[in-house]
Amino acid sequence: MTDPEVSRETPVVPEVARRVFAVERLSLMEAYASRLADDGVVRGLIGPREVPRLWDRHLVNCGLLHRSIGSGASVADVGTGAGLPGLVLGIARPDLEVTLIEPLLRRTTFLEEVVAELGLDNVEVHRGRADSLHGRRRFDVVTSRAVAPLERLADWCMPLVAGEGRMLALKGSSAESEVASCAAVLGRKGSAKPEVETIEEAGAESITVVSVRWASRTAIVWGARSRSGATSRRRR
Repeated sequence: MTDPEVSRETPVVPEVARRVFAVERLSLMEAYASRLADDGVVRGLIGPREVPRLWDRHLVNCGLLHRSIGSGASVADVGTGAGLPGLVLGIARPDLEVTLIEPLLRRTTFLEEVVAELGLDNVEVHRGRADSLHGRRRFDVVTSRAVAPLERLADWCMPLVAGEGRMLALKGSSAESEVASCAAVLGRKGSAKPEVETIEEAGAESITVVSVRWASRTAIVWGARSRSGATSRRRR
C-alpha cells in the first residue's frame, strides 16, 4: 500500500539549475531527481517532505560545489547516502573520477542502479566506511555533506586526501565556530589552517564550504592506519 505522504511527483526544474548545470548534463540530473523523488523516498533515502525542494535544497545546493573542483580531479564522497553531493558532482562533471563511499547496503544498491541506468562510467560505488580505504587510496578532493562534526570528519577524510589535495566539507552556519574550535587539533595532525568559503548563485541558497589541506606533503601522517597510497584511477 502506498504511503499517502510519499510524493512521487518530480518538481519542475528551476531556472537556477540551468545556470549551475551544463545544458547537456541537465537531462541526466532530471533522471536522477526523478529516481530520488520516487524510489529514493520509498526506500527511505530521503524524506517525502524533501521532494518539493529536491532541486533547490539538494541538487542545486550540491551542484554549486563543483565550482571549487579543478578539471580532471579524482573525488571521493564520504557518507554519500543518496549520492549527495558525490553523485551530483559525477553527473554534472564527466571529467571527474568520483568514488561514492557508503556503508549501508540499501543505499549502495540504489546508487549502483542509478549509476548503471545513467551510464556514468566516471562514477564507482564503494560499500564500506571511509577508513576501509585508509592507506589504500588517495584522492585529489574528498567531499562530505552533513556527515559529522569537523574534527571527527577530518579523521575519516584526511587520510584519503592526496598530498596536494584537500577535503571539502559542506557545512551550515556553524562552519566558522567549528573551524575555530578544532583548527589547533587539526594542525597538530598535519593540516594547514582550514579555510571557509561561501559559494553563491543568484536564485539559489548560498553554500558554505570548509576546505582543509595538508600543511606540507611530509605532513601526511594522519592516524595510525594512514600510509602512502596512489590517487584513484578511472574505473574501466
